[in-house]
Amino acid sequence: MLQLDSSLPENEFFRDEILDSRDPLRHLMDDSELEGIIASDGLARPSGSLSELLTVLPQQSQSVHDGLLTLSFAHTWPSIPSPISTSLVVDAAPGCGGLAWPAGQILASYLVQRGPDYIRGKNILELGSGTGLVGLVVGALRDAKTWITDQAPLLPIMKQNVSLNKLEDKVIVAELNWGSPIPADIPRPDIILAADCVYFEPAFPLLVQTLNDLSDSKNEIYFCYKKRRKADKRFFGMLKKHFTWKEARVLDDPNRQIYNREAITLIQLFKIN
Repeated sequence: MLQLDSSLPENEFFRDEILDSRDPLRHLMDDSELEGIIASDGLARPSGSLSELLTVLPQQSQSVHDGLLTLSFAHTWPSIPSPISTSLVVDAAPGCGGLAWPAGQILASYLVQRGPDYIRGKNILELGSGTGLVGLVVGALRDAKTWITDQAPLLPIMKQNVSLNKLEDKVIVAELNWGSPIPADIPRPDIILAADCVYFEPAFPLLVQTLNDLSDSKNEIYFCYKKRRKADKRFFGMLKKHFTWKEARVLDDPNRQIYNREAITLIQLFKIN
């Protein structure tokens, strides 16, 4: 039987690392879904077998396996159709990146509210794009070149979604592994975007390194995340060595209540010189 005193920080960290390595999606469970795994005496105990304890992936409905999702983003800009509708092939098979998560929708909505003038003529890079949602919405705003990036297993679904939305001339799919050198064919971005990238702790220092490698005093960085657990603080402890930040918002943001209800935060990062 696995027994870890979760009152001790090192044991809580070890337990999280075990569960993270098996199922990164576990953070998306509500606390109530963990009942039976963490006993009232603070000990981690299996409710069934050890393998069941270490496989706590939330059940995904069949609609997200090779499914099609359409998201709409309303706006008042006269130069582009409203709403912006983005269709996504979603598939959990390649991992959590193959689904559409709330922070990505919030970041996409924020960029729509900023409008086409904000991105006109700029090179935009999205990290950890997954399905490519944020970059696709930016592509639909026109007048910018957008690179959506992720690891190799996610490239096919991103390419499908670029084609599905007929954005081949606006959105480029590229492999970018956090912590690795930036590929030569990806230009220095004017705007860097990242949404729902804080979920797998071993990747934290790699993400921080890539953000640091890509950034300078001129480009803008928008980072949207959903608070899920205490380990998030470790990420921001690493991040603050290289960046400061402030909350990003637009006046009369229609999604403010969603931010609060879903514990989603959108921040702008500023590199420390």
